[in-house]
Amino acid sequence: MTRTGEEIQTAQAAMAADLADERLIKTQGVAGYARLLGTRLRSGELGNLPVVVGLLVICLGFYLQEPRFLSSRSLVSISQFAAPVGIIALGIVLVLLLGEIDLSVGSVSGFAAATMAVLLVEQGSGTVLAVAAGIGVGVVIGLCYAWLFNKLGVPSFVFSLAGLLGFQGALLYVLGKNGTINLPSDNFLVQFTRFEFLSPVASYVLVVLVTGLYLGSGLLTIAQRRRAELSTPWLPVLLVKAAALLVLLLVLTWYVNIDRGWSYLWLFFVALVVLMDLALRRTRWGRHVYAVGGNEEAARRAGIKVDRIYVSVFVLGSTLAAVGGLLAAGLQTSVSQASGTTDTNLTAIAAAVIGGTSLFGGRGSAYSALLGIIVLQAIQTGLNLVGVDSSVRFMVTGGVLLLAVTIDSISRRVRSSSGRG
Repeated sequence: MTRTGEEIQTAQAAMAADLADERLIKTQGVAGYARLLGTRLRSGELGNLPVVVGLLVICLGFYLQEPRFLSSRSLVSISQFAAPVGIIALGIVLVLLLGEIDLSVGSVSGFAAATMAVLLVEQGSGTVLAVAAGIGVGVVIGLCYAWLFNKLGVPSFVFSLAGLLGFQGALLYVLGKNGTINLPSDNFLVQFTRFEFLSPVASYVLVVLVTGLYLGSGLLTIAQRRRAELSTPWLPVLLVKAAALLVLLLVLTWYVNIDRGWSYLWLFFVALVVLMDLALRRTRWGRHVYAVGGNEEAARRAGIKVDRIYVSVFVLGSTLAAVGGLLAAGLQTSVSQASGTTDTNLTAIAAAVIGGTSLFGGRGSAYSALLGIIVLQAIQTGLNLVGVDSSVRFMVTGGVLLLAVTIDSISRRVRSSSGRG
C-alpha cells in the first residue's frame, strides 16, 4: 500500500471514530460526553489541559507566598509585559508546526527595533515610515530564510543560528557608538504600549461581542458539518462553554478594571492570536500548514505547494518577531544593545512549547503562544515579588520547559499506540 493509501485509510478511520463519538454522546448525553473525554485523555489527547493546570498551580503557589501576585495591578502588568514576547512566540508556533525552528527571532526583533529607532530619532522620519521599515526588515529576513531553505536546502537550525549571531551584530552596528536610543515620550508607539487602556464600558461591550462571536462561530460550524453529513459538536457543550467564557471574561474584566483595565497592547496581541487561530483552522492555508508539518511528502503528493507554505511561514515568523521587537521598544521607551539579545529567543521558543505546540510538527495552535507566555510571565512576576534571584528564574523556566516537552513526548507515544497519532 502506498503512503497516499495509508493517508486515506487514516482519514477514513478518523471520520469513523468521530461518528462513533457523536453517537455515544447522543445516546448517553452527559455521561457519554464524560466517557468520551476520559477516553481521549487516556489516548494522549491532552490539548491545553497540562498548561492550564500548570498555570493554576503556579498562581496558587505564588499567591500563598505573596498575595499581591493576584492583585489587579499585578495581573494588568503581567498581561501588558507578556504581549511583545508573546507576539514573537506566535511566529515560533507557526515555524514549529512545520517541524522547523527559528533561533534568531530575538536578534531579528532587536535589529528591527533598532532600524525603527534610528529612522525615527536620528533621521527624523515619521512614525509610520519608521515602523514600516522595521516590519519590512522582518519580511525581508523571512524571504531570505525561505530561499535558503527551499532553494539551497540549508536546515532551519543552521541559518537561524547564523541569523542569531549576524543580526545581533547588525543591531550593534546600526546603534553605533551610543549604544542606546531613547524614543520620544509622546511618540505613538510609546503611548500605545504603555499608556493606552480600554475604558470600563468598552471592555464590557467587548466581552459580550467576543462571547457572541464565539457562540456564532460554533453554531455556524455545527450547521456546516450537518449539511456535509459529518459529525457535529454537541450543542449543549457549546452553550455551556459560551456561558463559562462569558462569566470568566466578565469577572476578569471587572477585576482588572479595579486598576487600569485591559491595555491596548494586550488586546492587540490577543487579536493577533485569534486571527491566526482562525487562519490555521478555517482556511486552506492553515490546513496545508498542518499537513506539511504532519507529513511533508504526503502533503506534496496531495498537490500542496509545500515550498509556498514554507515561504509564508518563515515570512510570518520573522515579521511577527519584528512587530514584537517594535512593541517591546515602545514599552521600554528605548532600544539598546541588549534589545532582543538577552533571553528573548529562549523565552519565545519556551512559550510556544510550554503552551502546547509540539516540537515534532503538525500539532499545536495559536493559543499555545498565549498560554505559554502567560505561564512564563507569571513565573517571572511571582519570583520577583517573592524576592528570588534571577538565576532561579532561569532554572525554573528550564524545568517547566523540560516538563512540557516530556509531556508532549509521552502523549505522542500514547497517541501512536492507541491509533490516534
